[in-house]
Amino acid sequence: MGSHDTQIEPAGLTERSGLLHPRAGDPARMEAYLPSPCVQNHAANITLLGNGDLATVWFGGTQEGIPDISVYFSRLGRFSGQWTKPVKLSDDPGRSEQNPVLFTTPKGELWLIWTAQVSGNQDTSLVRKRVSRDHGLTWGPIETLFEAPEGHGLFVRQPPVVLDDGAWLVPVFHCVSVPGAKWVGDRDVSAVRISTDEGQTWSEHVVPDSLGCVHMNVLKTKEGLVALYRSRWADFIYLSRSTDGRVWSAPEPTTLPNNNSSIQGTVLADGRIALVFNNSSFKDATDRRTGLYDDIEDDTPPVGEAEAAPAPTGRTAFWGAPRAPMTLALSADAGRTWPVLRDLETGDGYCMTNNSKDGLNREFSYPSITQTSDGQLQIAFTYYRRAIKHVRVAPEWAEAS
Repeated sequence: MGSHDTQIEPAGLTERSGLLHPRAGDPARMEAYLPSPCVQNHAANITLLGNGDLATVWFGGTQEGIPDISVYFSRLGRFSGQWTKPVKLSDDPGRSEQNPVLFTTPKGELWLIWTAQVSGNQDTSLVRKRVSRDHGLTWGPIETLFEAPEGHGLFVRQPPVVLDDGAWLVPVFHCVSVPGAKWVGDRDVSAVRISTDEGQTWSEHVVPDSLGCVHMNVLKTKEGLVALYRSRWADFIYLSRSTDGRVWSAPEPTTLPNNNSSIQGTVLADGRIALVFNNSSFKDATDRRTGLYDDIEDDTPPVGEAEAAPAPTGRTAFWGAPRAPMTLALSADAGRTWPVLRDLETGDGYCMTNNSKDGLNREFSYPSITQTSDGQLQIAFTYYRRAIKHVRVAPEWAEAS
């Protein structure tokens, strides 16, 4: 399918009813398109709530970077087969609100954490939160969790982790500004924020040599803490390790490719890591974008700044690698090898635009995964930037490929 061919809607995408149903020809797989009133839906995170329900949050609106982008929340009751009508949980008229994650604290509070940026400028982003004490039925006021550091923005994408010593760990990444130029991700680095007083105060610990490694996904494995990273260079998924959550080894490339798009893993009950990612990289690209954002109002540099922009130095972020296929992988050795892979979705993964109203984007991206007590893998991801898709399979499904 060419980039300007007539869009053919996949079955179920238009209605987005939220109803779980078997996939045609694959009864071991259940799936649903979550309800949404939005043209664009992206960056899902799925989690199990304290009452046994599943919940998914994502951002929706007209287009990423525009201020009508807000956070939405939907639930799948533990005895239900249909996702609920989504509830809007943020609505800042001046900022694009993105990358929501959910975190159930040891005391049972449900935290919603997300980013808020000006237009397409991730180097203006700060991090906000809301707290629910009834599993997401009602929510407290919107608060600022982390201010934007001077000269750059702060972003989240992956859920917090409670360490063995009781401390809370929030993976973050710094979107660093370049004077005279728009943010494109060339200088982003990862860090963790640690709280030993249930989120009242935080200390930061930067991951060494993490330039270009973002979306840090911290997993508690049988061999200690493992972090997996998206690569701005669109080459490989990177990995680092830690024994205490504060001091991390420098990220090193794994054998799995990355296309400068998000990934997420979870540790299964049997100790294996289940990872969902795009099995592609810059090597699969036929074209390249200059940045993530396009067609955003009021998103041009002030007069004189564009002319003063410095020439790029060092490596530059690669945008435009295909966001497909969407692949499920399993590792039994804490991320060293990934012998089991099976595609959840296949296609050309065209993502040279993030404009959803014209229906050209065909990416499968930004996956999220958790395992429920019945052993099933619950996976949510972006489908064509038009919908959030939920897929439910057993780990054995991946091994049956």
